[in-house]
Amino acid sequence: MFSGSYDPSDVTFLLKPVRLEPLAVAEKERLIQSGRRHYSELISRESLPSPAYLRVFHEAVQRNQRRLARDLAVLARHLAAIRSGPITLVSLARAGTPIGVVLRRGLRRYLGRQTHHYSISIIRDRGIDGNALRHILRRHRAASVVFVDGWTGKGIIAAELRRAVGQFNQEHGVDLDPGLYTVADLCGAAAYAATHDDYLIPSSVLGATISGLVSRSILNDTVIGPDDYHGCLVYEEFAPHDWSRWFVDTIEGQWTDADFRADGQPPPPGEAALRRDLNRKFLADLAGRYGITNANFIKPGVGEATRVLLRRVPDRVLVRDLHLPDVAHLLVLAREKDV
Repeated sequence: MFSGSYDPSDVTFLLKPVRLEPLAVAEKERLIQSGRRHYSELISRESLPSPAYLRVFHEAVQRNQRRLARDLAVLARHLAAIRSGPITLVSLARAGTPIGVVLRRGLRRYLGRQTHHYSISIIRDRGIDGNALRHILRRHRAASVVFVDGWTGKGIIAAELRRAVGQFNQEHGVDLDPGLYTVADLCGAAAYAATHDDYLIPSSVLGATISGLVSRSILNDTVIGPDDYHGCLVYEEFAPHDWSRWFVDTIEGQWTDADFRADGQPPPPGEAALRRDLNRKFLADLAGRYGITNANFIKPGVGEATRVLLRRVPDRVLVRDLHLPDVAHLLVLAREKDV
């Protein structure tokens, strides 16, 4: 257990720092796409963002900080309404971590709710970290737990969460809510979201230096035993370039008392079903157009596209409008990686 570069009161990472030899991105891609290795077994070394990329990150924060703050206030008010007593936020590492940090601050400061925040790993096709969940349930009521993340793409992680938590509930005789609560729900997969709009959540733009200096989670049995939490790398060498605390402080600083008194404006009830239908048609269209047989190779939305460009090498990036400010960072990454 550790807090990364965050204040210890903001989050507890239930991850195991490990040493694992990073692979070149091209080699990692070859092993994953050949089916020889699962993506969670491998990791490539992160690098610090270029000056040009860092510039578009700051532009994104300046442009969208107020909207993100308002959406987080909507989400915080909803969580306060559906949970009585103390609230246990469980963010999905690592994109969910800054979201959970800011939510915790809003729930405590503006809504007066006792709130704890943990960040744990969930991995597609491998499930959620059961050891981390057991640790949480030894300290908090199951009814207090809420799983939070930044956004949905295709809904794969939301579906994985429902499946894995359902199985955990059966095995342990508990009743954890398997729903995912997000800022933005592009595909109608979340239990609740402040919006269905595909807008740039600025924390998606960076990797470790916006997420407490931790890598994405790792599940490789050469470094993770049966009683361990899922693993991660800790990039302590990036500390002089870390924006994690600055970012959450910046978003918190956008709030006013009125944000937590106002009635929320969540998406209308039928919007989630509409988004699910649009998502299915969209994925089918792209798969047919480009001859893609594995839906995991399609990453819809600005957040997912960012993550892929940061960590992997996509065949192409499809952009609706090259002049939209929210895709400026994608164009920088695509040029830098020759995509």
